Amino acid sequence: MFTGIVEEIGMGIAPETLRLTNLGFLTTSSPVNLERAVRADTRMGGHFVQGHVDCTATILEKRPDGNAVTFRFQPVKREVLRYVVYKGFIALDGASLTVTRVDDAEGWWEVMLIAYTQERVVTAGKGVGETVNVEVDMTAKYVEKSLRVMKGEA
Repeated sequence: MFTGIVEEIGMGIAPETLRLTNLGFLTTSSPVNLERAVRADTRMGGHFVQGHVDCTATILEKRPDGNAVTFRFQPVKREVLRYVVYKGFIALDGASLTVTRVDDAEGWWEVMLIAYTQERVVTAGKGVGETVNVEVDMTAKYVEKSLRVMKGEA
């Protein structure tokens, strides 16, 4: 893990990115997760994350649970909840996390950050009312689209 400070980095941000993410609200000192893409010949031991943000979500609660911290999120686009399932994954600010609770009726989900994860992701340092970038499971989207095609709805 890189723990140094980068003085300056440049990158282009597409208008679509600014519409769907919280990047337009970051300041000069805002921390972000930057990770290299996984190579196709790399052993995969986790979740498939592409880095394509679907929407943002607001932190509704942040509460300690032993040495872990549980976060509750409410998405800006409620329709993404159909892709969020208990013990499934969700990427928040680029970090893939396991969903520990979902309430479709109230429109929220929770994740728990263990101590190891708290030291490595920017979400851990955020508080109630702040936003995170959300990427839902792309496989669920493919399954949904395939089922619509099979039913003649697409």
